[in-house]
Amino acid sequence: MEQSKALSGDEAEAFAALGDWTRLLLVVRLAAAGREGELCSIEELSGYVRQQDVRLTRQAVTKHLQRLERGRLVRGERHGRERLYELEPAGIAAMRDYLEMVSAHWERALGRLKDFVETDSSE
Repeated sequence: MEQSKALSGDEAEAFAALGDWTRLLLVVRLAAAGREGELCSIEELSGYVRQQDVRLTRQAVTKHLQRLERGRLVRGERHGRERLYELEPAGIAAMRDYLEMVSAHWERALGRLKDFVETDSSE
């Protein structure tokens, strides 16, 4: 039987970070900006969150972004006076790989259950 890859600290931190609605909104906005080849400022991200009826200060949005950085989901870079953010492809890829591994595990388990039910009912 294939041994499952354990959830690393980075992936656990990433999944925990996405457990918050505001951080999930930030990731959605950064994903949309990334498709356009853009980076987002804290001011833009704060405005986007406010448009979604979430009332937070810039400082609160910055703290959410820091948590996403710890989870390796986003990265920020200084551009002049601003800090601009984008999704971190390596962190997103690590989460995707883990979810694909879990999905494959469940597909195999459901296949075994189906085989068992079909074998048991044909006897």
